[in-house]
Amino acid sequence: MIEFPQRRRFVVSAAAVAIAMTLPGWLLEASAQTLDELKKKGELRVGLLVDFPPYGTVNARNEPDGYDADVARLLAKDLELKLQLVPVTGPNRIPFLLTNKVDLLVASLAITPERAKQVDFSKPYAAATIVLYGKKDAKIADAADLKGVRVGVARASTQDIALTAAAPEGTEIRRFDDDASAMQALISGQVDAIGCSTTVAAQIAKRVPADTYEQKFVLRQQVMAVALRPGQSELMKTVNDFIERNKANGELDKLYNKWLGTDFPEMKQ
Repeated sequence: MIEFPQRRRFVVSAAAVAIAMTLPGWLLEASAQTLDELKKKGELRVGLLVDFPPYGTVNARNEPDGYDADVARLLAKDLELKLQLVPVTGPNRIPFLLTNKVDLLVASLAITPERAKQVDFSKPYAAATIVLYGKKDAKIADAADLKGVRVGVARASTQDIALTAAAPEGTEIRRFDDDASAMQALISGQVDAIGCSTTVAAQIAKRVPADTYEQKFVLRQQVMAVALRPGQSELMKTVNDFIERNKANGELDKLYNKWLGTDFPEMKQ
């Protein structure tokens, strides 16, 4: 188990990942396709990560929590629907959406051209900077220095895509099921560096002696959005209106400060 002391205490355990891999019977029911169907069903099923604090984590009661969970709660309240939070993993979150196991994703999903071929993205509701984070004494100034270096990354994540694109031939990329596993690999010495968000890097820094690790270089800047199945134009408009309204009234700023300790950032899609 890896603990993340922060403004709040995050705990990412094997149980957190396990619940993301479980398929209870209610998930086999078809998810709503339209806003009217959602209203009739009376419930909103939202897929979210539980291994990516502070965006997605589990609380002391082993329930999904974090910035994404609070955004989902706010959206369900806005729609006057009961909320069902469905834990997903990086690799299975889009398949869960496309196979109707959830109605939408609030799962730290960065907007990329590749993903835009599969899902429709809302306006951004969060942002993150992806970096190469490694041992302070490792001589890594840019991607060219990664040849022969063991680098860990969460499989099928945005950081995986960015690292794979930037790494030269000879880089030893080791892919893990989630960020928690990649972080543990770094701390235990299985890898020399990892691709991760600055938020994740900050959590690692709090767990180890000062000057153990440092940010080497930026892999990419990314914005994250709610993902819907293609063609759900009415529901997409509702989600976009929700995001714009809660940016304007300060609600998203409150949640950003609660979980990330900073103001809601300026973002361009």
